[in-house]
Amino acid sequence: MSHNTFGHLFRVTTWGESHGPALGCVVDGCPPGIRFTRDDVQRELDRRRPGQSRFVTQRREPDEVKILSGVLEEDGALVTTGTPISMLIENVDQRSKDYGDIAKQYRPGHADYAYEAKYGIRDHRGGGRSSARETAARVAAGAIARRIVPGMQVRGALVSMGEKSIDRANWNWNFVGDAENPFFTPDPASVPVFAEYLDGIRKAGSSVGAIIEIVAEGVPAGLGAPIYAKLDQDIASGLMSINAVKGVEIGNGFEAARITGEQNADEMRMGNDGRPVFLSNNAGGILGGISTGQDIVARFAVKPTSSILTPRRSIDRDGNDVDVMTKGRHDPCVGIRAVPIGEAMVACVIADHYLRHRGQTGKSE
Repeated sequence: MSHNTFGHLFRVTTWGESHGPALGCVVDGCPPGIRFTRDDVQRELDRRRPGQSRFVTQRREPDEVKILSGVLEEDGALVTTGTPISMLIENVDQRSKDYGDIAKQYRPGHADYAYEAKYGIRDHRGGGRSSARETAARVAAGAIARRIVPGMQVRGALVSMGEKSIDRANWNWNFVGDAENPFFTPDPASVPVFAEYLDGIRKAGSSVGAIIEIVAEGVPAGLGAPIYAKLDQDIASGLMSINAVKGVEIGNGFEAARITGEQNADEMRMGNDGRPVFLSNNAGGILGGISTGQDIVARFAVKPTSSILTPRRSIDRDGNDVDVMTKGRHDPCVGIRAVPIGEAMVACVIADHYLRHRGQTGKSE
């Protein structure tokens, strides 16, 4: 199977399956001299880790990362050497027997049929490479990527779940990581609303989708290219590569089609520091495929988890009509744990473009 690598200079290759012994990634192209700690990586993995509340899958994976290469220890930190960074995460709570009944059946909404049509074989145990379990490796890589661009901060939040949405007037970034917030929502008032709503979905054996917003601050102007390496193009590609993502928008996105040119134009004035000041950010920090120095804003839509207890009509490998009910442990809203995954992908894309910009122009900002 090919196409397990993304990025040009900051390149990430992921490997492993949902029910294999381990999964991981190799980060190639990371410059030497980047300082971080194992805890920096583990902290991001812990945010994505399953089993942390009743609203996510109860699979119990510690997701403890092992950093195998590409670094030296120095003064209590790890320092990149410029060689490939290999990271490993063991799977310790596989229950492959949960999938025995559907080994020959194609789960509706899953990659089962398409995967087997392409390769002639598929790993029915949790989907193998098509499982969202693979994204743990991306989060590990994203923890390194966050260190590449000086001063960059990438944050994400869940802004809607099914029919329920946050009140943007209540937006509080500090609340997103609060221990009493199981949804990555920036709106404290939305927690009881989401909880009641998702409890009903979960108890019915069903699932629901979500929309996630990612904001990257401190990104210098000039990253990207105007034609075939647009920054927003690659961000969209990175986010669309996440399992279950079915739509991406940058800045005002699809809403831009409903307003006038006067409303959509991000007007400018000269600031006191000699730099331009934008009076709005409908473009999401990217114009002509190149960053403007404003916050980069992207949103992506995550479909409902396809593994549900409600029987769905399908077929099996032998061409028989069947009703499929997926047992096992699954997220009633996979969009919740997609927040740190989306952050990681945006961080990796921007890190890659930063290195490409520096290589082409010799400028870091």
